[in-house]
Amino acid sequence: MGRVPAYDPNEPKGLWMSSLSWAARQPPVTWFLVNVGNKIDPYLMKASGGRVKTTINAPTVLLTHTGAKSGKKRTTPLAYFTDGEDVILIASNFGRSSNPSWYYNLRANPRATVEFDGKGRQLEARELSGVERERDYQRAEEIFPGFTRYRGWASNRQIPVLRLGPPA
Repeated sequence: MGRVPAYDPNEPKGLWMSSLSWAARQPPVTWFLVNVGNKIDPYLMKASGGRVKTTINAPTVLLTHTGAKSGKKRTTPLAYFTDGEDVILIASNFGRSSNPSWYYNLRANPRATVEFDGKGRQLEARELSGVERERDYQRAEEIFPGFTRYRGWASNRQIPVLRLGPPA
């Protein structure tokens, strides 16, 4: 079983990660990451054992989830951070008015595989609420300030936060 590397948003980012975060907020880069990177990263990450991706060295995992309606396996590259052994994911959908499909898939089928370095780890998702949700959303904003912008854009919905841990 693979272990997802710890990524603590409270750790200082340093110049390189701060620069990447700034670049990702620029409209042409954001467009590329949403429209191109999201589609090719699963292939790049699988072929390279997680070493090559369009987000360079930003914390990214591959989430393999089961379709809520189709039952088909889907793989989605997602930004993450960790809390102990648990993986935290934000269902921001780039601030769009609806939740991403992977969120609905995890609600219907909470068991999923998270892959980082070519090795998968089966985890089970649960949606956070209240103080716990708000705390982890604020932590996500520390990693990528774009999450603050997404919160404003998605004002018609509360962006879900999911914690993936060992299956019960």
